[in-house]
Amino acid sequence: MKSHLLIGAASSGSGKTTFTLGLLRALKNRYGKVRPFKCGPDYIDTRHHKMAAGCPSVNLDSFMMSEQHICDLYRRYTSVADYAVTEGVMGLFDGYDAMQGSSAEIARTLNIPVVLIVNAKSTAYSVAPLLYGFKNFYKEINIVGAVFNFVASETHYSFLKQACEDAGVEALGYLPKQADVEIPSRHLGLTLDETFCFDTFADRVAALVEKHVDIDRLLALTACQPVSNSHMVQLEQTLPSPLKISIARDTAFNFAYEENIQLLHRLGEVTFFSPLHDSVLPESDFVYLPGGYPELYLPGLSSNRSMLQSIRDYAEAGGKLLAECGGMMYLCNEIKSSEGSSFPMVGLLNQSATMEQMKLRLGYRTLYYNDYVMTGHEFHYSRIEPQKEELPSVATACTAKGSPVATPLYRYKNVLAGYTHLYWGDPSRNQWFIDYLNGLI
Repeated sequence: MKSHLLIGAASSGSGKTTFTLGLLRALKNRYGKVRPFKCGPDYIDTRHHKMAAGCPSVNLDSFMMSEQHICDLYRRYTSVADYAVTEGVMGLFDGYDAMQGSSAEIARTLNIPVVLIVNAKSTAYSVAPLLYGFKNFYKEINIVGAVFNFVASETHYSFLKQACEDAGVEALGYLPKQADVEIPSRHLGLTLDETFCFDTFADRVAALVEKHVDIDRLLALTACQPVSNSHMVQLEQTLPSPLKISIARDTAFNFAYEENIQLLHRLGEVTFFSPLHDSVLPESDFVYLPGGYPELYLPGLSSNRSMLQSIRDYAEAGGKLLAECGGMMYLCNEIKSSEGSSFPMVGLLNQSATMEQMKLRLGYRTLYYNDYVMTGHEFHYSRIEPQKEELPSVATACTAKGSPVATPLYRYKNVLAGYTHLYWGDPSRNQWFIDYLNGLI
């Protein structure tokens, strides 16, 4: 029987990502086929997972996805895997509205066991009531064991094991407190430092997991049959004919949901191109400019004038193009660096994006465009500079709780652009995307 587990925690900062990367690499080293998943809309952790496991990580998100789609995704991607490891988001029960959208909701939906990561720094037996509370708070999920992080010594761990025994939660091991197995905080934020060697890091953490965590016991406790096979897989919409699809992918543009990309592969012939290094856009029926780090590559993007002109010509001729966050910034007249230096960009959107006075803006978004509902997530530090005549938004936007929010969706000819990272992989919720590709909106 295959092993399936969700790695949860009491709160952010407990070490979910570190342990997940170590376990993924350890399982990969055992020559098993391991499939990683990530709860929520995160696209940084999924990149880490891919590095550690050697295969793409898939987002599972109960705000952007229907329950059926989550089950169908999980079944499809685990069908050829020996192990399935899902990293939770924030604390186990933290959602956009109480438990809605939480890791616990994903564990319940998929019927997969939970392994709890506990930050043991500056505590010992006091973890007992915490473990007891998490074990008994919500009976529709199964917390099968705990792994402790930031453990000072074997003596320290002995107190933690006693707490586990008294709380009715099995102790599965620990990660020792040491600086070289902590991901620098900047790597958990918006950027990935290319000088940081994640491969070496994953091997280091994997060795510690093998040494201090009872992996065999963890796999035995999490051997299970997940989601019911009774679910019917919903048929996807199709297009009259396959499309030529071009996707920007390089160090400047790389934030994309795996299932979004897979759907594009099923809708046509996909070509990846680099706005940084390629001179012209491939022949295209649809172009996707995902988010990323354009602010880190402003000189290179701005100096590649042939690509800027190629994208501008494509859009002016009526080509379909979807640009998200960093991709939207790329379509502006210019992007200003955090120091205020200006770099000309494509110039389709008559406005300026700037990294000056950076402020984080994030949260789930629902966009209402004509009669369509679009869902996604907003996460960025940049902003659009105020101007006398602001570009109008063609959609209204709300937060996860339905409060209005000033998150625009711009349209220029057949170009759609905005800060929201949209999800269109769910066939029950992507009619807007299919109609857009068909030229109906």
